[in-house]
Amino acid sequence: MDNSRLHRFTVVVAVCTFLLVVAGSLVTSNDAALSVPDWPLSYGRLVPPLEGGIRYEFAHRVMAALVAVLTIVLAVWLERAEPRRWMRRLGWAAVGAVLLQAGLGGAAVRLVTPKTLTIAHACLAEICFGLVVAVVAGQTMQLAEIPRISDPAPLMAAVALFGQAILGAMVRYGAAGVGFHIIGAAIATILVMWAGLRIPLRRPALALLTLTFSQVFLGLGAYMARVVNVTMPQPMPLTVAFTSAHVAVGSLAFGAAIVLTMAPAVAHGGVALA
Repeated sequence: MDNSRLHRFTVVVAVCTFLLVVAGSLVTSNDAALSVPDWPLSYGRLVPPLEGGIRYEFAHRVMAALVAVLTIVLAVWLERAEPRRWMRRLGWAAVGAVLLQAGLGGAAVRLVTPKTLTIAHACLAEICFGLVVAVVAGQTMQLAEIPRISDPAPLMAAVALFGQAILGAMVRYGAAGVGFHIIGAAIATILVMWAGLRIPLRRPALALLTLTFSQVFLGLGAYMARVVNVTMPQPMPLTVAFTSAHVAVGSLAFGAAIVLTMAPAVAHGGVALA
């Protein structure tokens, strides 16, 4: 069965999920979190006055709704057209993660407890992206069964990068100091280098290494920009740019680690990844 259209749609869902992560980082970077005090409506309306931080918060909500709809469509399409059970389960897992993420976002607004719910909300965004990336990778590699982990290095790198996403969210919401994030970055970078050197697949390994090192430099830039910005009433454009790019590249690195984790399972099956 030709599932090329399904594959293209999955790529679109992955791109939209990535853009949702970026939209969320723009909300935080612009200090626009909780700019809209109600949920699911916005100031009691479908479309609120688009001014100040409301623009970022409302754009994030619209993007989240779009991703939720696209993910549900993807899961239904996979259920009808995908013969592999583990791929169908990945699709429904993505739906569950997206709906839970939306619920946590709404609860954070209604209950105003950002240090717990919003951290979980941000981390679920990474999980949603990772699940859709796994579906894209499974379709591209034509894996007959769920990939067995033949080498722990890429999986450990993926776990470390996800841990960095958790620490980054905790730092952004004041639940942890930046020192923990820096230590985590060092550990994640070492594990990524280990994975990149162990797995003989040049393109996925190079992508993971490039994205990880780029994320480190963007993180340094974001920290320095925040130090300069600390005495100012509003975030500087440079601070917003560095912080948002740091989150975005971190998500891409996490996605690359997932692909590299799955790739060794087909390295000897004729898939041209090197």
